[in-house]
Amino acid sequence: MRMPAPDTKSRSPTSPGESSARQRIVAGARHHFLAQGFRGVTMDDLAEELGMSKKTLYAHFASKVALVEAVLHNKLDEVDAELAAMDSTQMSDFPSMLHAMLATLQRQIAEIQPPFLRDIRSETPELFHLVEEKRGNLIQRHFGKLFREGRRTGMIRKDIPTWFIIEIMLAATNAIVNPQRLLQLELTPKTAFTPIIRVLLEGVMTEKGRRQL
Repeated sequence: MRMPAPDTKSRSPTSPGESSARQRIVAGARHHFLAQGFRGVTMDDLAEELGMSKKTLYAHFASKVALVEAVLHNKLDEVDAELAAMDSTQMSDFPSMLHAMLATLQRQIAEIQPPFLRDIRSETPELFHLVEEKRGNLIQRHFGKLFREGRRTGMIRKDIPTWFIIEIMLAATNAIVNPQRLLQLELTPKTAFTPIIRVLLEGVMTEKGRRQL
Protein backbone atom coordinates (compact mmCIF):
# COMPACT_ATOMS: atom_id res chain seq x y z
CA MET A 1 0.00 0.00 0.00
CA ARG A 2 1.48 3.30 -1.11
CA MET A 3 1.06 6.23 1.21
CA PRO A 4 -1.03 9.03 -0.36
CA ALA A 5 0.84 12.14 -1.38
CA PRO A 6 0.37 15.03 1.03
CA ASP A 7 -2.06 17.73 0.01
CA THR A 8 0.15 20.80 -0.19
CA LYS A 9 -2.15 23.01 -2.25
CA SER A 10 -4.51 23.87 0.59
CA ARG A 11 -1.81 24.61 3.14
CA SER A 12 -0.64 28.09 3.91
CA PRO A 13 3.11 28.78 4.06
CA THR A 14 4.70 27.61 7.30
CA SER A 15 5.99 30.40 9.52
CA PRO A 16 9.46 30.13 11.12
CA GLY A 17 7.83 29.57 14.51
CA GLU A 18 5.64 26.77 13.20
CA SER A 19 8.60 25.18 11.43
CA SER A 20 10.68 25.31 14.61
CA ALA A 21 7.90 23.72 16.67
CA ARG A 22 7.40 20.99 14.08
CA GLN A 23 11.12 20.21 14.01
CA ARG A 24 11.21 20.03 17.81
CA ILE A 25 8.28 17.60 17.83
CA VAL A 26 9.90 15.38 15.18
CA ALA A 27 13.24 15.40 17.03
CA GLY A 28 11.60 14.44 20.31
CA ALA A 29 9.51 11.71 18.70
CA ARG A 30 12.49 10.37 16.77
CA HIS A 31 14.48 9.99 20.00
CA HIS A 32 11.74 7.83 21.51
CA PHE A 33 10.32 6.01 18.50
CA LEU A 34 13.50 4.68 16.88
CA ALA A 35 14.99 3.48 20.17
CA GLN A 36 11.93 2.36 22.14
CA GLY A 37 9.20 1.90 19.55
CA PHE A 38 6.08 4.04 19.31
CA ARG A 39 3.32 1.73 20.49
CA GLY A 40 3.90 2.60 24.15
CA VAL A 41 4.50 6.34 23.61
CA THR A 42 1.32 8.40 23.60
CA MET A 43 0.81 11.86 22.18
CA ASP A 44 0.14 12.96 25.78
CA ASP A 45 3.57 11.68 26.78
CA LEU A 46 5.26 13.59 23.97
CA ALA A 47 3.34 16.80 24.64
CA GLU A 48 4.28 16.70 28.31
CA GLU A 49 7.95 16.02 27.60
CA LEU A 50 8.12 18.79 25.00
CA GLY A 51 6.37 21.26 27.28
CA MET A 52 3.47 21.94 24.95
CA SER A 53 -0.23 21.25 24.94
CA LYS A 54 -1.65 18.23 23.16
CA LYS A 55 -3.68 20.67 21.08
CA THR A 56 -0.45 22.20 19.77
CA LEU A 57 0.92 18.77 19.00
CA TYR A 58 -2.17 17.80 17.04
CA ALA A 59 -2.08 21.12 15.19
CA HIS A 60 1.13 19.91 13.54
CA PHE A 61 0.37 16.19 13.31
CA ALA A 62 -3.17 14.90 13.01
CA SER A 63 -2.26 11.47 14.42
CA LYS A 64 0.60 9.45 15.83
CA VAL A 65 0.87 7.61 12.51
CA ALA A 66 1.44 10.96 10.78
CA LEU A 67 4.16 11.71 13.30
CA VAL A 68 5.79 8.29 12.74
CA GLU A 69 5.81 8.99 9.00
CA ALA A 70 7.42 12.39 9.60
CA VAL A 71 10.11 10.74 11.74
CA LEU A 72 10.84 8.24 8.96
CA HIS A 73 11.15 11.02 6.38
CA ASN A 74 13.41 12.97 8.73
CA LYS A 75 15.66 9.96 9.24
CA LEU A 76 15.90 8.96 5.59
CA ASP A 77 16.41 12.54 4.39
CA GLU A 78 19.26 12.93 6.88
CA VAL A 79 20.98 9.79 5.57
CA ASP A 80 20.50 10.97 1.99
CA ALA A 81 21.99 14.39 2.77
CA GLU A 82 25.06 12.90 4.47
CA LEU A 83 25.75 10.51 1.61
CA ALA A 84 25.20 13.26 -0.96
CA ALA A 85 27.76 15.44 0.83
CA MET A 86 30.30 12.62 0.50
CA ASP A 87 29.49 12.20 -3.18
CA SER A 88 30.52 15.78 -3.84
CA THR A 89 33.74 15.83 -1.81
CA GLN A 90 35.42 12.40 -1.83
CA MET A 91 34.50 10.60 -5.03
CA SER A 92 38.05 10.86 -6.41
CA ASP A 93 39.28 8.59 -3.59
CA PHE A 94 37.35 5.32 -3.80
CA PRO A 95 38.74 3.62 -0.63
CA SER A 96 38.13 6.68 1.57
CA MET A 97 34.69 7.16 0.06
CA LEU A 98 33.74 3.53 0.69
CA HIS A 99 34.93 3.59 4.30
CA ALA A 100 33.16 6.91 4.94
CA MET A 101 29.90 5.64 3.43
CA LEU A 102 29.97 2.43 5.45
CA ALA A 103 30.78 4.29 8.67
CA THR A 104 27.90 6.71 8.07
CA LEU A 105 25.45 3.91 7.31
CA GLN A 106 26.49 1.91 10.37
CA ARG A 107 26.06 4.96 12.60
CA GLN A 108 22.70 5.87 11.11
CA ILE A 109 21.36 2.31 11.13
CA ALA A 110 22.45 1.78 14.74
CA GLU A 111 19.80 4.32 15.83
CA ILE A 112 17.02 1.96 14.72
CA GLN A 113 16.36 -0.64 17.40
CA PRO A 114 14.19 -3.81 17.46
CA PRO A 115 11.22 -2.23 19.33
CA PHE A 116 10.70 0.20 16.44
CA LEU A 117 10.77 -2.66 13.93
CA ARG A 118 8.28 -4.59 16.05
CA ASP A 119 5.89 -1.65 16.07
CA ILE A 120 6.20 -0.72 12.41
CA ARG A 121 5.43 -4.34 11.55
CA SER A 122 2.38 -4.66 13.78
CA GLU A 123 0.98 -1.12 13.84
CA THR A 124 1.84 0.53 10.51
CA PRO A 125 3.05 -2.10 8.01
CA GLU A 126 2.16 0.23 5.15
CA LEU A 127 4.91 2.60 6.26
CA PHE A 128 7.55 -0.03 5.70
CA HIS A 129 6.79 0.14 1.98
CA LEU A 130 7.77 3.79 2.19
CA VAL A 131 11.03 2.78 3.88
CA GLU A 132 11.77 0.15 1.22
CA GLU A 133 11.13 2.58 -1.61
CA LYS A 134 13.32 5.35 -0.22
CA ARG A 135 16.01 2.90 0.89
CA GLY A 136 16.11 1.45 -2.63
CA ASN A 137 16.52 4.92 -4.11
CA LEU A 138 19.39 5.66 -1.72
CA ILE A 139 21.20 2.43 -2.59
CA GLN A 140 20.77 2.89 -6.33
CA ARG A 141 21.89 6.51 -6.31
CA HIS A 142 24.83 6.48 -3.90
CA PHE A 143 26.19 2.93 -4.17
CA GLY A 144 25.63 2.96 -7.93
CA LYS A 145 27.87 6.01 -8.22
CA LEU A 146 30.40 4.48 -5.84
CA PHE A 147 30.63 1.18 -7.74
CA ARG A 148 30.97 2.98 -11.08
CA GLU A 149 33.91 4.93 -9.67
CA GLY A 150 35.35 1.69 -8.30
CA ARG A 151 35.22 0.14 -11.75
CA ARG A 152 36.93 3.17 -13.26
CA THR A 153 39.80 2.91 -10.78
CA GLY A 154 40.16 -0.86 -11.18
CA MET A 155 38.86 -1.82 -7.72
CA ILE A 156 35.49 -3.23 -8.77
CA ARG A 157 35.26 -6.08 -11.27
CA LYS A 158 34.26 -5.09 -14.80
CA ASP A 159 32.80 -8.48 -15.75
CA ILE A 160 29.73 -7.82 -13.56
CA PRO A 161 27.52 -4.89 -14.63
CA THR A 162 27.06 -2.19 -12.00
CA TRP A 163 23.28 -2.40 -12.29
CA PHE A 164 23.45 -6.13 -11.50
CA ILE A 165 25.56 -5.54 -8.39
CA ILE A 166 22.95 -3.03 -7.21
CA GLU A 167 20.13 -5.49 -7.91
CA ILE A 168 21.86 -8.14 -5.76
CA MET A 169 22.37 -5.59 -2.98
CA LEU A 170 18.72 -4.52 -3.12
CA ALA A 171 17.43 -8.10 -3.16
CA ALA A 172 19.56 -9.14 -0.18
CA THR A 173 18.66 -6.01 1.79
CA ASN A 174 14.93 -6.34 1.15
CA ALA A 175 14.98 -10.06 1.98
CA ILE A 176 16.76 -9.69 5.32
CA VAL A 177 16.50 -6.08 6.55
CA ASN A 178 12.75 -6.10 7.08
CA PRO A 179 10.82 -6.31 10.36
CA GLN A 180 9.66 -9.91 10.05
CA ARG A 181 13.03 -11.45 9.11
CA LEU A 182 15.04 -9.33 11.55
CA LEU A 183 12.79 -10.37 14.41
CA GLN A 184 12.92 -14.04 13.37
CA LEU A 185 16.71 -13.97 13.07
CA GLU A 186 17.11 -11.83 16.22
CA LEU A 187 19.14 -9.23 14.33
CA THR A 188 19.19 -5.45 14.36
CA PRO A 189 19.35 -3.48 11.08
CA LYS A 190 23.04 -2.82 11.74
CA THR A 191 24.00 -6.45 12.44
CA ALA A 192 22.10 -7.52 9.29
CA PHE A 193 23.17 -4.83 6.83
CA THR A 194 26.91 -4.88 7.65
CA PRO A 195 27.45 -8.57 6.67
CA ILE A 196 25.44 -8.03 3.47
CA ILE A 197 27.86 -5.30 2.43
CA ARG A 198 30.91 -7.34 3.41
CA VAL A 199 29.81 -10.41 1.47
CA LEU A 200 28.88 -8.29 -1.55
CA LEU A 201 32.19 -6.43 -1.57
CA GLU A 202 34.21 -9.64 -1.28
CA GLY A 203 32.48 -10.88 -4.41
CA VAL A 204 32.84 -7.77 -6.58
CA MET A 205 36.24 -6.39 -5.57
CA THR A 206 39.29 -6.96 -7.75
CA GLU A 207 42.58 -8.15 -6.25
CA LYS A 208 43.79 -4.54 -6.42
CA GLY A 209 40.72 -3.39 -4.52
CA ARG A 210 41.19 -6.00 -1.79
CA ARG A 211 44.84 -5.03 -1.31
CA GLN A 212 44.07 -1.34 -0.97
CA LEU A 213 41.12 -1.87 1.36
